[in-house]
Order: sequence, then C-alpha cells, then structure tokens
Amino acid sequence: MMNAIQVSELTKVYQTAKNQPPLHAVDNINFTVHAGEVFGFLGPNGAGKTTTMRMLTGLVRPTAGNASVLGLDLATAITRIKKQIGVVPEMSNLYDELSAFDNLVFAMQLYGVPRAQRQTRAEELLARFRLSEKRDAPFAKLSRGMKRALTIAAALAHRPPLIFLDEPTTGLDVMSARNLRQMIAGLRKEGVTVFLTTHYLEEAERLCDRIAIIVKGRIVALDTVENLKSAAQTKTLVELTLADANNCIETRPIEGETVEAAARAALAQTDGRRVLAINTLRPTLEDVFVKLTGLKADVMLIEKGGKGGGNAGG
Repeated sequence: MMNAIQVSELTKVYQTAKNQPPLHAVDNINFTVHAGEVFGFLGPNGAGKTTTMRMLTGLVRPTAGNASVLGLDLATAITRIKKQIGVVPEMSNLYDELSAFDNLVFAMQLYGVPRAQRQTRAEELLARFRLSEKRDAPFAKLSRGMKRALTIAAALAHRPPLIFLDEPTTGLDVMSARNLRQMIAGLRKEGVTVFLTTHYLEEAERLCDRIAIIVKGRIVALDTVENLKSAAQTKTLVELTLADANNCIETRPIEGETVEAAARAALAQTDGRRVLAINTLRPTLEDVFVKLTGLKADVMLIEKGGKGGGNAGG
C-alpha cells in the first residue's frame, strides 16, 4: 500500500526565555499515513498535534528529521506539495466579504483550476456541503458550522488526494458537528486521504482507520482503533440486565477472565430475576487514552472547550 505521508524522526524545537531549556514541541516522531485512510492524530492541547500538521503542510520548518508527502520530499519539494494537498486550519482562512460561491472560485484560482471548470465545480461543492442556499451570502454572515463546511469545501476545490483537517468540529453545535463527520466519512469513500487532528476521542473512534496518540511531543501509541482497544483490555466485562416481578430493571457490569467466565458469574447473580440481556463490553478509545497517558480523558475537553464533541453521532 502506498504511503501518503512518511515521517522519520521529525522534530521541532522552540527556543524559550533566557535561562530556560528549549521546548521540544515535537520530539523525534515516526509514523506513516496510508493512502485512502482517515488517520487520527490525538492528544491534549499543546501535545504537538498542530505543530506536526504545520510542518507537514510547509507552514513551519522542522528542526530535524525527514518527511515525505505524496511521495515528495518535504525539505525540497514543499511548493509542489502545497499544490497537491488541501489544508483546513482550526481557524477558518476564507474571506469575510466574499460570498460562499466567490470564496470557492477564488480558491480555485489560487490552485490553478482551469477557468472553464470553476463555476461547475463551485456549484458541485456548494451542493455537496449543503450550502447551495447560501451561495451568495457573505462568509461573515454564515453560521459557525457553515463556515467550517465551506472552509473544507475550499480545501477540496482542486480535488487534492490528501487533506489536512485541524480540529474541524471544535465549537460546533451537535448537528453541525455530525454533518461534518458525515462529510469526512464521505471523503474516505472517494479515496481521499484524511489527516485529522482532534481532541474528541469519540469522534476519532468513529471516523479513523488508524490513530496516533501524541503526548508532550512524543507518540505513545499508534495502531488501528480495534487493536488499541484490544491492547487496553485486561479483563473481560459483560453487562447483565435483569428484571424482577415488578419489571424493575437493573443493569450491572460483571468481570471475568473470559467471556464464558464472566457470563457464568453474571448468571449466578440473577437471584431469581429474569435475564433480559448479557452483553460483552469492550473498552472505548477513552479507556485506551487514560491507560496510555495517565491523563483523565476530560482533560481534552477542558482545555479546548466547545460543543462539537458533545455527541459524536454520525
């Protein structure tokens, strides 16, 4: 499988105040992103997520290490790389005074999309991102969710095979965040590679094929979501749901060495009540994060705030 991104010992060091040690914002990291996958880059605020993305998109020069993007060397071919990728920063970079349509056309001009294709392509993107009714509305007048959607549409104006999304659902209401997640899932179906930084663990669990977790500039885990969850599971848990003669329902977790042992332990605790269900419980990505980092999962939300992760449905 071709790699869309290949990173080797990538490092970014910032000099701090006098007599203070330098800050290793990104510290000797290694990873690959396969073509066509949604790759999640997770970590608390200040962990190095955005710095890594800014290096890979040519906005920040690495202190050390190597990287290739779409087979091009980051150190020598950044101009060519920028023409072939889409970038959606955490803060939107479109123009307030331009309409939704004109922002898309302008993005196409910047990327060299032939003039004859611009109008049709802009109309297609507006329809895809449910913005056709806002075609002529100034960007400044759009809702926050619409602004994020249009920013992603602009990053796709030149049909890049790789797109970088930095915290795309931060601060969005639940429905806007759900719509954006559906759009991101749609990109994968089209074969677009997505590099996604997010602090919403449930969002990453639903969207990503593989996930890297970065803490204090270092990657502490990298694998598929299922493999990460399997590695975090030390005991088997089942959830026992019971009902008594008055149809009062109780649900309780039961632990065992195996599924069979946990189920036997559960059935031994029925006390004559009807068994409505016995379900195996699997660790969540939140469980993985807590185990690997020693941090509470809500540190991600406390530091970033916003509504977008409140419900990762979609």
